Amino acid sequence: MKQTTQKILKHVSLKVLVVAVLFLTALFFFAFITREVFFEHEDELDLKVISFLSSHTSPELIHIITWFTFFGSSPFLLPSYIILVAYYFIKKNFRYAIDISVIALSSTFLMLGLKQIFHRQRPDLPILKGITGYSFPSGHALSSFIFCSVLAYLILKGNLKPVWKGVITVSLLLFSITIGLSRIILNVHYTTDVIAGFCLGIMWVIVSFWILRKINIPSFSITKKNDNGIDTAAAEEIK
Repeated sequence: MKQTTQKILKHVSLKVLVVAVLFLTALFFFAFITREVFFEHEDELDLKVISFLSSHTSPELIHIITWFTFFGSSPFLLPSYIILVAYYFIKKNFRYAIDISVIALSSTFLMLGLKQIFHRQRPDLPILKGITGYSFPSGHALSSFIFCSVLAYLILKGNLKPVWKGVITVSLLLFSITIGLSRIILNVHYTTDVIAGFCLGIMWVIVSFWILRKINIPSFSITKKNDNGIDTAAAEEIK
């Protein structure tokens, strides 16, 4: 058994191992929260957080948090995705354009589908008024994490110095977490909604990129001939 494990580890990179552990951890917590909330009807964590925030929330904090929560909403994310996809189409990087479109659309349908399955009502007395729809999982947490993950992926694939790649990636992660926290502070989501949204976001990013990497999408390019009559697109492909 020990020898078998060692052989497997030799053929599995550290990166793959970390991603696998991250996926399984997110899956475990999502399953655990789902069981506790919907089968065990456990709400102690949610009630404690609501009680704590109700006595520590100021108008100034509400004003700041309301600004943050906008960046996880459809009025911000939809135009942002359109701009990203359009940019890569213009740059003729059709692979990135397709990947971003697939991840954005699939995560939206996943979120809407799960909300219809679980039918969890939102907390009473929300600070932010006019919010409709079901509560579980948090769409802001899920969508903002996925969007920030897409941006982080593009940054990591770019030409910036490693230190700046790390700083921007961590900043994007913290920004998405802040957006999720804003939903709890504004009392439009339970804490478990937000945690579940992040867990689902982690899983969906990993699964999406894995599937998209396995699918062989052909590279589209405009064929041009150079002065010698050679197909430049084909020449670049050979390089």
